[in-house]
Amino acid sequence: MPEGLTRQQLYDRIRQSSKEEFILEEMTRLGFWARDVNKPSVPETLIQQEGGLQRQLNELLQEKAKYRNKQRLLTDMRKERMAKAKAKRAETKQRNEQKRIERAAAWAEKKQQDIIYLGEAVSAGLNKNTSNEAQLQHFGLPVYHNAQQLADAMQLALGKLRFLAFNRSVATTTHYQRFQLPKKSGGVRTISAPMPQLKAAQHWILENILYKVSNSDAANGFVRGRSIVTNAQPHIGKDVVVNIDLKDFFPGIAYKRVKGLFCKLGYSEQVATILGLICTEPEVDEIILDGRKYFVAKTDRVLPQGAPTSPAITNLICFKMDRRFEGLSKKYGYAYTRYADDMTFSAKGDAAAKVGQLLWAVKKVVAEEGFVLHPDKLKVMRKGDRHEVTGIVVNEKLSIDRTTLRKFRALLHNVELTGLSGKKWGKGSIIASMEGYANFVAMVKPEQGKKLKAQLAALFSRADIKAEAQAIWKNEEQPQQDSSVSPQTPNTQDTPTPPKPSGPEKPWWKVV
Repeated sequence: MPEGLTRQQLYDRIRQSSKEEFILEEMTRLGFWARDVNKPSVPETLIQQEGGLQRQLNELLQEKAKYRNKQRLLTDMRKERMAKAKAKRAETKQRNEQKRIERAAAWAEKKQQDIIYLGEAVSAGLNKNTSNEAQLQHFGLPVYHNAQQLADAMQLALGKLRFLAFNRSVATTTHYQRFQLPKKSGGVRTISAPMPQLKAAQHWILENILYKVSNSDAANGFVRGRSIVTNAQPHIGKDVVVNIDLKDFFPGIAYKRVKGLFCKLGYSEQVATILGLICTEPEVDEIILDGRKYFVAKTDRVLPQGAPTSPAITNLICFKMDRRFEGLSKKYGYAYTRYADDMTFSAKGDAAAKVGQLLWAVKKVVAEEGFVLHPDKLKVMRKGDRHEVTGIVVNEKLSIDRTTLRKFRALLHNVELTGLSGKKWGKGSIIASMEGYANFVAMVKPEQGKKLKAQLAALFSRADIKAEAQAIWKNEEQPQQDSSVSPQTPNTQDTPTPPKPSGPEKPWWKVV
């Protein structure tokens, strides 16, 4: 037996060829058979051929044995395919998992560097982040192509900017504090005062973008250097004065229109989307569920009345309408001004007879510009009537309604004698309403207003009246209001005024 081989290994080796071939190999290995490599002997060749034939025969017999059992053959084939498929699945799974990990890492990195989702129905254009630099330069506006550049300019973290702009149909937090104020015409007006962080962002937008764009010459409301006085002056001494009011002015301007304004100014759709969301808010219902308060949106996003950006945005949106009204006024011989949603037309002489034609054209323009006229606030004042524009009488000169002024002076006298108890002025807080009216008089009649403000300050400096005023404020438990809202003035607009600039040592829009 050859060295190193077991009996079973020996049998297996013989089966692979033939007994004679095995013996020949062993004899040659042990030197009992002299091998002529160049010319093998005939017996050696025959033995090798026999061994080769035997091996082929063994292979054929094995194949034949397989085909005898078809079920076994099919089972082996199926196992082989399953093994290959399983290996391929494992490879594919590993490859897909690696791709998933890579995508997740890329997504996380992109979220850190960009804003790619801000809620349903508002995120479609966030992938467009190239602004029109030529258009922005035309308006003198800063260039921001994407969310990161905007966040850096506002000195906000990208996550904070996303939080302020995110559109939620149901939320557990709100960016606004809402309260109601009575309207002069009856009913109530909902004021949405932004919380400090959002208010700071809105002030930044107001100062760095909205205030840099010029308004129409007709716009007098919430425009620096203009007021209800400049709004009334063009209508002094006219034969006919027409006042027109727009219905649901701020709530009538939807988010898409605000976003479109920023796009028109030249900003990319990504930046315009963020700016539009920060400046708009849906009306919400407050619902308590399981002891937790939820804010559920019941309308689309619109301009909130109380946000500092809303008046400036409406002025820019109304720019085209103002230009069209200026053209109509020139055609019919009228003067035209607008204070927020309060529009005034006036004329003298023959032009006053064309008021019907003017009104027909005005209604058509208002509808085409996407607004609705208030049916109860169209007022045509002719000769002999008291002509009043944004609370100021303009028949011959700028003046104040004498009856109201006498009542106010009587109120001051009564407060001086018997205090604030039982007194009433305006439809809001008596203290704020009195201060508002004194400021209003000072705008129209500076000398009279100065005296009234001094008299009012003297009253509230008295210890008894001061204590009474503090008690009134405490009892009313009035919510924190935007200091720029002045509903107590005779003007019918309960909207915020432009913010006052502060010293250079600290940006005034920053939150402490």
